[in-house]
Amino acid sequence: MKTSPVIKTRRLRLRAFRLADAPIVQKLAGIFEIADTTLNIPHPYPEGAAVEWITSHPEHFNRQKELHFAITLRETQELIGAISLMNMEKEHRRAEMGYWISKEHWNRGYATEAAQALVNFGFSKLKLHKIYATYFERNPASGKVLEKIGMQKEGILRSHVLKWNRYEDLVICGLIIPEK
Repeated sequence: MKTSPVIKTRRLRLRAFRLADAPIVQKLAGIFEIADTTLNIPHPYPEGAAVEWITSHPEHFNRQKELHFAITLRETQELIGAISLMNMEKEHRRAEMGYWISKEHWNRGYATEAAQALVNFGFSKLKLHKIYATYFERNPASGKVLEKIGMQKEGILRSHVLKWNRYEDLVICGLIIPEK
């Protein structure tokens, strides 16, 4: 795969980020509730961080380590979130999925629709054997998304990460291609 693909679903279009998306990413990811429920998004969101993040995507893609998609509404092209395959390991044919959806678009099934599309892409096009994801135990909504796409809870990593001076338990879920 030489260029980042576009993945279409009934309501969404997953596409590569563009530098023009940076102000929207800055605004949406900068909301406290987004940062609070994700491992790697800081709050406040630093000025210029979105540009730096988006600029890093081609190198990660070319090294086949990460694949990031802007989640956009298919009809309006409005950017509403991000979804990624990270920590891609060719040797083990696995990758970690991460995502966030803008607060104003919560509870509409967009995260589930995007996650299902990315899982399908990961198995069919990237030939992955396993896709896994983690979420803060205190964020059961993220767990519901993973459950809906067929991921199984594999365990809890107790006090595994430090987020804002508070140790967080991470629930780890996974999906292996033959299980789907």
